[in-house]
Amino acid sequence: MTTVSTIQSIFENLARAENQFLAAADSVPPNQWRTCPAEGRWSAGELVCHLLQVESTIIKNAGRVLQRPPKPRPFSKRFHLPMALVESRLIPRKTPIPLDPSLVGGKDEMLTQLRDLRQQTRAFLEEQTHGKDLGKYHMPHPFLGTFNLYEWFQVIASHQVRHAKQMREIAAALPKTVTPPA
Repeated sequence: MTTVSTIQSIFENLARAENQFLAAADSVPPNQWRTCPAEGRWSAGELVCHLLQVESTIIKNAGRVLQRPPKPRPFSKRFHLPMALVESRLIPRKTPIPLDPSLVGGKDEMLTQLRDLRQQTRAFLEEQTHGKDLGKYHMPHPFLGTFNLYEWFQVIASHQVRHAKQMREIAAALPKTVTPPA
C-alpha cells in the first residue's frame, strides 16, 4: 500500500516539474512559439503539444486499467530504468505517439491547456487513491519497462522535467530579435 507521504511526494514532483517547465516556457516569445530552432527540431508549441498528448494518454490508459481487477506483476517486470534517466536527456528518444500538428496553438492558449490538464491529472490521482492501491495496477512503458500507476505519475513529472530542459534549449537556439530604439 502506498502511503500518504508517497502521494504527497507525487503531488510535489508534479508541481515542481510544472513550475520548471512554465519558467522555461516564459523564455520563448509568443511570436516565436511556432518557430523551429533548427531542421528536425520541435518548436515550443510542438513540445507543449507533445506533453499534452502524452499526459492525457497516460491518464486515459490509467483509467482503462483501473476498470479491471488488478493483475499481479511478474517479478521480472518490476524492474525499470530510473526516473533520473528520463529527466537527464542523455539518451534521445523518439516519441511513440505521433505529434498532431493541428493541436499546436498560441502560447497563452497552450500553456492554459497544459495547466488545466495538470489539474485534471491531480484530480484523477486524488479520486483514484481513495479505496484503491494504485500500486497493484501496472502498465508498460515503451522504453523504460513496466510501472505501477503511482510510478506513472512520477513518469509524468520526470517527462515534464526532461522537456523543461528541451524548452530551454529551444529558447536558446531561437533567433534573437532586436527592438530598435524609440
